[in-house]
Amino acid sequence: MSLIDMVRAEARLAPVSGIEAVANYGRDRAGLIPLWSGEGDMPTPDFISSAAARGLANGETFYTWQAGIPELRQALARYHKRHFGMDFSEDEFIVTIGGMQAITMALQVAVGAGDEALYLAPAWPNFAGAAGVAGVKPVPVLLDMTDNGWSCDVEKVAAAITPRTKAIFVNTPSNPTGWTADRETLQAILELARKNNLWIIADEIYALFHFGGHRAASFMDIMDPEDKILFVNTFSKNWAMTGWRVGWLRSHPSLTRTFENLVQYSTSGVAQFMQRGAIAALDEGDDFIVSQVERAQQARDIVCKVLGDTGKVRFCVPPGAFYLFFSVDGMKDAEAAAFDIVDMAAVGVAPGTAFCAGGEGFLRLCFHRRLDQVEEASHRLAKWINAQ
Repeated sequence: MSLIDMVRAEARLAPVSGIEAVANYGRDRAGLIPLWSGEGDMPTPDFISSAAARGLANGETFYTWQAGIPELRQALARYHKRHFGMDFSEDEFIVTIGGMQAITMALQVAVGAGDEALYLAPAWPNFAGAAGVAGVKPVPVLLDMTDNGWSCDVEKVAAAITPRTKAIFVNTPSNPTGWTADRETLQAILELARKNNLWIIADEIYALFHFGGHRAASFMDIMDPEDKILFVNTFSKNWAMTGWRVGWLRSHPSLTRTFENLVQYSTSGVAQFMQRGAIAALDEGDDFIVSQVERAQQARDIVCKVLGDTGKVRFCVPPGAFYLFFSVDGMKDAEAAAFDIVDMAAVGVAPGTAFCAGGEGFLRLCFHRRLDQVEEASHRLAKWINAQ
């Protein structure tokens, strides 16, 4: 028996990223425009980086608060009050190593080995992957694609609940589809969770990347303080900080000690000088977010127009996030198509098979880049599509 055969099955069988496979294949191609990953092309703005550099220069390199420095947690409370119109306490927030640690800790609190967690699919694959590693069975509930956009049939969610179901993971606006729940859908999901005594793990990281108004609807708009909702979030998207790996989790203050303990026994906290940068992002970054959303909307309109004009592409114009999830007439193998697009069009896209159930037959591209690059990539893709 080899060493790999002796590895715990949940770890050994953790899925390989379908995005990474294409990226590794094409990342060194000269002239390639990479639209495969969920990040923009802009480096972190100076007002954030300078704040972190000052913290580093001031010697903030020691162990620090497990939950995050008080100044950052206070800044999170201010940020939420501005955008969600209600008061928040710093005790509701835990600073994490990116959104993934927030998701991992939410799973540790809400579900356990042998339990089930529902999620809406097609979906960003990391939730299902993290659940599987924890011994939790991730159960997809398919969104519906119609001429009016993607939608969630809450009756399908209800039908997927079993005695082992302990949580529902809801990502809205969605990666990869751009599906954005309206208030009524969120209310229906919340009522379902209340009725069945389920946790909701709410991933609303794209709430401000919403093209129909200031922000998307949130569970925060409708919940009661005692509802079993855990909010996971990250600094990655809003403030061009993907490589920083800083995020946060919001929960009822009574759970703070529990989450502090989970931080203690996993990462022991986020570097203090990096938290200084996060404070600057929250307190000084609203205008930066607005400019990023405006650029993303222009990019979305470019790619939808160019690909739509081929007459061979099916998609729903995304009302939120910064991805286009699309299918091409006659495309039988999305993974093979993604590799062919690297070779023939010098554009990097992700195969829909990387996004769990329901992604077969689709490709995903991230349009959160310079408009000239988005336009050039769109025309290259259109040429490839017309040649099929």
